[in-house]
Amino acid sequence: MNNIPSVNLSDFLSDDPKKKQQFIKEIGHAYENIGFVALKGHFLDDKLVADLYAEIKNFFDLSEDVKESYEIPGIGGQRGYVSFGKESAKGKKEGDLKEFWHFGQYVDRDSKYAEEYPANVAVKELPKFNEVGKQAYQMLEKTAKFVLRSLALHLELEETYFDKYIKNGNSILRPIHYPPIKTEPKGAERAAAHGDINLITLLMGAQGKGLQVQNHNGDWIDAIAEPDELMINVGDMLSRHSNNKLKSTIHRVTNPPKELWGTSRYSIPFFMHPISDMKLDVLESCIDAENPKQFENITAGEFLDERLRELGLKK
Repeated sequence: MNNIPSVNLSDFLSDDPKKKQQFIKEIGHAYENIGFVALKGHFLDDKLVADLYAEIKNFFDLSEDVKESYEIPGIGGQRGYVSFGKESAKGKKEGDLKEFWHFGQYVDRDSKYAEEYPANVAVKELPKFNEVGKQAYQMLEKTAKFVLRSLALHLELEETYFDKYIKNGNSILRPIHYPPIKTEPKGAERAAAHGDINLITLLMGAQGKGLQVQNHNGDWIDAIAEPDELMINVGDMLSRHSNNKLKSTIHRVTNPPKELWGTSRYSIPFFMHPISDMKLDVLESCIDAENPKQFENITAGEFLDERLRELGLKK
């Protein structure tokens, strides 16, 4: 497959069973063959998108001292600020050319996960920053829920199979700033080639060149979304759970041509994670004589911990 298919979530949400079934067929085919789709019909409106970009630009424009005051030690970068070059792709020693912020789950107070997750970090210099981040988080989480419902049906599961695992799940909203490049990067990229850890990722900010996806032939293809689209890909957790029926695809953010080194890039992925005790054991419906079980049993929490250590975010 040499292009990223486009689908519209409103087809899945419609009362027309044919449209719903067509959506399931198209997204299932895309995730089996390239692991990415461009999605229209999500729950983010134009004002919320504009407000979110304005707030994250305001944050990354703060002084280094102020930003670093929001870098919280001992939590593996799971909330607040992570400074430039701290994260590297699995197996790569050079740090990525980026800085980012993490919003996390807004847990029900009576939930057992309230103690498990670090608290979100309030930015006192920007009174609207946290509220806008929370609204975007919740709209992306809502969008992801219905995408997962379509994938549950594709995998011959109950439509709401994933609902209980993503409610209070350990999902992360990550506004990223790729600053202007000032000197020749020695082996470093804005985001080196990697697969995502989680169930699915919903990406804002894939307009324009930069994001590339590696197809099954090993070719790198540009993934460019329309202004009203999110780019959504399968993560390693869902790939494991489906015995690699749904593909977690390697992708990267390349450095711009030298004449554009002086420009910033912003992107905002939402990493949909389940609760930590979800078992990622391979689904029986994804095992047969031609596709024997490929992965050992593991929980989502164990898998996340393992990968954070590989990325250098957790010691």
